[in-house]
Amino acid sequence: MSSEEPAILRIAEEDNVYVLLRPLCAGERLRLDGRTVAYGAPLGLGHKIAACDIAAGEQIIKYGAPIGSAVCDIALGEHVHVHNIRSDYIPTYTLEGSSA
Repeated sequence: MSSEEPAILRIAEEDNVYVLLRPLCAGERLRLDGRTVAYGAPLGLGHKIAACDIAAGEQIIKYGAPIGSAVCDIALGEHVHVHNIRSDYIPTYTLEGSSA
C-alpha cells in the first residue's frame, strides 16, 4: 500500500474524529495537526481516530452528529472505538460479552 494514498477523512467540518480511508500498518506514522502520531498496532479501513484531544464525557461527533461519548480522555490520533467510547443510544448491557 502506498503511503502516498490519503489515510484519513473528516466527513463533516464539526466532526472530532477522522475516518481511515485505508488500513494503517503497525509502526506507521501520521502527521495530524502539526504532531506526528505513531501506531503500535494495525487499524482497519473505516476505523476512527481522534481529530483533536477529546475529554472524558465529551460527545464523539461523526457525520456531523453525536454517535456516543468518551469514557476517558482520548488524545489526538488515538483509536476511537468501543474501548474508549460508549453509545448514548444503545444500552451498555447489550454490548457486554460481545466480541466487538
